Amino acid sequence: MAITIEAQKRDEAKNPRQLRCEGYLPATIYGKGKDSVSIQIDRRNFVNTYKNNKDAIYEIVVGKDKYNASVQNFQIEAGTQTPMNIEFKLV
Repeated sequence: MAITIEAQKRDEAKNPRQLRCEGYLPATIYGKGKDSVSIQIDRRNFVNTYKNNKDAIYEIVVGKDKYNASVQNFQIEAGTQTPMNIEFKLV
């Protein structure tokens, strides 16, 4: 069973630092033969979900689109343990 995550298309007018200051994590969804999709997700909700389900399949809802993906890479700043970026790979 997939865990549902609500996301939004990434606001390209803002750099990743601005998104993180506003409580979002920049993320990318990609897969073989598909164009990548830049999104932003609520940082607090995702981190709490990820802690308990590191190997889960996520259903990422972006408007009317849905993507089933797993976390391929979760970047964390070494010094502060601040989440920086997530890469989701389509399954």
